[in-house]
Amino acid sequence: MLEKLTRWRTRPQKEKSRLRQNVESIAWALVIALAVRSSVVQAFWVPSGSMLPTIQIGDHLFVNKLAYAVHFPLVGTELWRTGQPQRGDVVVFVSPVDHNTDLIKRIVAVAGDAIEIRNKQVFVNGELVADSHAHFVDPQVSINGPRDNFGPIVVPQGKFFVLGDNRDRSYDSRFWGFADVKDVKGKATFIYWSWDSEHHWPRLNRLGRFIN
Repeated sequence: MLEKLTRWRTRPQKEKSRLRQNVESIAWALVIALAVRSSVVQAFWVPSGSMLPTIQIGDHLFVNKLAYAVHFPLVGTELWRTGQPQRGDVVVFVSPVDHNTDLIKRIVAVAGDAIEIRNKQVFVNGELVADSHAHFVDPQVSINGPRDNFGPIVVPQGKFFVLGDNRDRSYDSRFWGFADVKDVKGKATFIYWSWDSEHHWPRLNRLGRFIN
């Protein structure tokens, strides 16, 4: 009797089927990928030309989600701040217009700054900004609307003011106001893929390019 009991206890467990092993592996891979995507890094595709020539239509880029805050994986709750958005940062954030669309723009003023645009030139706290990223397609100064003349106005706490580098073709803070710091998804870092839909060919010279 003892011998039979010993043999029963030492009998090897039935191995998991190959299908079950594959399913579990895929499930864990998905969980890890979702956790990384929600809290560390996320890939974005740029469909518009508001950031030309810095970012081309069809650029695919990585966004560093740890640049300003650490979030609880999958849930998205902010755990602690790692930094604050700064002037010159190119950031991805949720549109304050529809609270759904992801936008990518350049920060030109942060909380407490007085922002003003005079004849296409940007002034922050009364000083002319060295606006090397600005790109203009219309040489004329428009007197209609806020495109070429705006402010001055002070950025409230918890907010920031953004512009597209393609100044004459960007729908940004000049038209809809300030963006909210809590709606920032991360800082744009580098381009990992770029597709020229006009010529149906990848832009290999843009791969790996860091965004400044």
